[in-house]
Amino acid sequence: MASTVTSRRKQLGNELRHARTAASMTQQQVAEVLGCTQGKVNKIESGAVGVKLGDVRAMLDAFGINGDESEALMGLARAAAGQRGHWSGYRSVVPHWFRTFTDLEPAAVEIMTWHGERIPGPLQSEHYMLKQFTEFGATDVTSLVRNRLDRKSVFDQPQPPYYRFILSEAALRRAPGGNAPAVMLDQIEHLMELDRRQRIYVHVLKFDARLASVPNDFTIMRFPDRTRDFVYIEHSASGLYLDDQKDFQLFVDSWDRLRGAALERQETREFLKELAEDYRRKMGQNP
Repeated sequence: MASTVTSRRKQLGNELRHARTAASMTQQQVAEVLGCTQGKVNKIESGAVGVKLGDVRAMLDAFGINGDESEALMGLARAAAGQRGHWSGYRSVVPHWFRTFTDLEPAAVEIMTWHGERIPGPLQSEHYMLKQFTEFGATDVTSLVRNRLDRKSVFDQPQPPYYRFILSEAALRRAPGGNAPAVMLDQIEHLMELDRRQRIYVHVLKFDARLASVPNDFTIMRFPDRTRDFVYIEHSASGLYLDDQKDFQLFVDSWDRLRGAALERQETREFLKELAEDYRRKMGQNP
């Protein structure tokens, strides 16, 4: 892929560069605001060096950025600076490469995500979380669950992002640790409850959907105003943030194909009701 954002510092640099350009300012003008050289501003924007929080605030003020957008970028700046307060305590269990995602999640205007084999974090019921982390052998289950529950606050914002989920049928049938109808019934009921909320859209891709193949999991994030859109892809060792326009469009096209083959919203609701009944029957057979 042509362009990857592999650190919070690089992501912050991208945001500051786009904000400066939108404000019709040169790097030299920013350097005069900060009292440094144009070369240092260039390094900040490329992610080659860190930047003090006070300097980020001064840049945002110069660019005329305030309100929610300013707070979102300051949150990213704190994460890029490795400030302990934001990621200490139970939040410290979050991998470093995932922290950019969680910093930017509340600032997005639209999030479109595809998952083939598991329920994504924001949709997980607490029962599902506990089972998943326990089966994985995690040593700090309480912190992991607490952090994942924190992410659900994105749904409670005054203007939450439009969060669109496509889930493979496999994700709804594969329980953490194997056969666990009680866990999955709780999860399905939780999904049905979330789907009643504004700006949350859940669509199921059934096994018999007409697709040649399905891609690996990915998430598309779109932002208002100056923040650059990107695609997030996670693997066992890290996460990649792709913001090259050609790469981005490939994933948008992939999303469109998945969405076209997935069930409509009401069809998904009916499917979930039937699946919940199926899990209830299995519970009755295995008391």
